[in-house]
This record gives sequence, C-alpha cells and structure tokens, in this order.
Amino acid sequence: MGELSKKVCVVGAGSWGANHIRVLNAMGSLGGIVDSDQLRIQHLRKIHKNIAFYYNVSDSFKDSFDGYIVATPAATHFQIAKIIIQNRSHVLVEKPLALNVKDASELNELAQENGTNLMVGHLLLFHPAILKIKEMISDGAIGELQYLYSNRLNLGTIRSEENILWSFAPHDISIFQFLVKKFPIEVLSRGGCFVQTDLHDTTMTVLQYPENIIGHIFVSWLHPFKEHRLIVIGSKGMISFDDSSKKKKLNYHDKTINISDGVPTKFEGETLEVEFNREMPLDRELQYFVDHLDGSPIDKCDGNSAIEVLKILDMATNSLTGKD
Repeated sequence: MGELSKKVCVVGAGSWGANHIRVLNAMGSLGGIVDSDQLRIQHLRKIHKNIAFYYNVSDSFKDSFDGYIVATPAATHFQIAKIIIQNRSHVLVEKPLALNVKDASELNELAQENGTNLMVGHLLLFHPAILKIKEMISDGAIGELQYLYSNRLNLGTIRSEENILWSFAPHDISIFQFLVKKFPIEVLSRGGCFVQTDLHDTTMTVLQYPENIIGHIFVSWLHPFKEHRLIVIGSKGMISFDDSSKKKKLNYHDKTINISDGVPTKFEGETLEVEFNREMPLDRELQYFVDHLDGSPIDKCDGNSAIEVLKILDMATNSLTGKD
C-alpha cells in the first residue's frame, strides 16, 4: 500500500459501500477494502492497484488502518463493529448502528472503554441545507419552533429484511432530533402492509415533543413519485426544502398566523430562496470522520445519538404493532 496520511478500510463494497470507496479514494484516504464476494474483489483489484483487499475484517487487522467504515447489511453491523472496536480502531457504521438498543448501547460502551470514536452514518446531518435550516432556527428566523414534518416517499426499492419505518425513517428521525434537540414525550405510528404480509410499506409517525412541538414523518415505498420534503413551521415564519426536486430549493416563507383581539388572521409575506453550500453530504461526512481519526472526540452522529434514534424507532415500532 502507498503511504497515506490517514488510511481507512471499507468493510462492504456493495452499492452504498462503493460510494464510500469512491469518495475516500478521491480524498486519498482509501487504504483497504473488505468484502466476501470474490468476483467483486477481483473487479475492484483492477481499479484500485495500491489498495489492500481482504475477504473478512479480521484479516485486515494484520495491517494498520486509522479507521474503518462498515457498509454491510444492517443485521451484520453489531458483530463487525464490535470486533473493530475491540481492535481499538475508530469506526463509522452505516445506519442503523444495530437492530436494537441493547446492542447499540454495548457498542457505545465498548468504544468508550477502548478510547475509540464510534460514529453512525446519519448522512443527512451533513447535508448543507439541513445545516442551514438548523442555523436559521438557532438565529430565530422563524421564531419559536412549533411544528415540522418530513415526507420520504418513492416507488421501491422494496426491502424484504426490514420494513419502511426502519429503512427510511432513521434519516428523518435523526434530522428531527438534530433540529429539535429534545427527546419526544410520545411516539404514535400507524401504517399498512400491502405488498408483503407483516412488513409495513407505508407508515405515518407522529412525535410529540416537550414545549408543544409536534413532528410527523410519512415514509412509503408504495408511492407514484419520489418526494423528499421537509417543512419547518415557527411562530414567525416557515421553511421548506424539497431535496427530490431538480433545483433543490430551500425557501423561507414570511408567513404566520397572528392573533388580534382573539381573532386568528393569516399574514402572507414574501417567499425568499435561501442560498446554501452545494457540497455533497457524503463528502462532508467522510471528511469529518477522517478529521477525527486522530482520536479527537466527535460531537456529531456519535453513539449516543444513534441510541437515541433507535429508542425512537422502538417506540414507533411498538405503536405500529400495537405493543405500546
């Protein structure tokens, strides 16, 4: 292997792992690739001449890497991340960190014991538009946060190992937690199983937060068109962002409801397009991970935030299946 300032080994070279490989290679920080598919490894060897290849993660420990990225199927995250942390290596694990709170908590505690950074791939927290929305809320542009909703809809790709709630909603839950900065008091979820028995393909989840803040998340892979839309409502203004549109506009709406002599009246001012950095979220996420491979603590997408998202997913699942 060539000399790299920071060397990262990617575990899992499938569709999403390939994106990590591409970006890390462009950064000059790709050091190794682990994948059990021999044909895939043979193909990648032709592209990446100076990279180390392994068929299992344990074999990679004979070489020295500054960090690992786990981009394997969700059911394997816990076991793979565990042996990487036990090897005292920093690791970024794609969402979800684990399939239950217990396993996620064990990984988080293990990382703390071994002095390693554990990061979870909540990619949209590195999206420049989401960061701009957070800045606008913090600056008081919309007044007091009141209500927010997210639609993440498409036709397929339908999974058979996880329902739509676990497949799509972690993105939106992580965004809500990032913007609201409180844990919900109550989570209610309802949905339908139309394509596969006992596997929800459409869900609507309502989150009740302290201070009368409400959020709802609508996710579906049984929908006629793609829509990734986030709306944030405040006491003095509103924000909309449509990530599925061609122009991906972020808008501030000078609109609100005023109370005069006990009578609600609407105020409709201008709608202004808000400029934001157009960097790719994955580039920013991986740069953040690489920047903290020196062991400096991460303050974003850490194990604690991953556990928080999983707890909310559990609450939603219990509501969805009638166990709440």
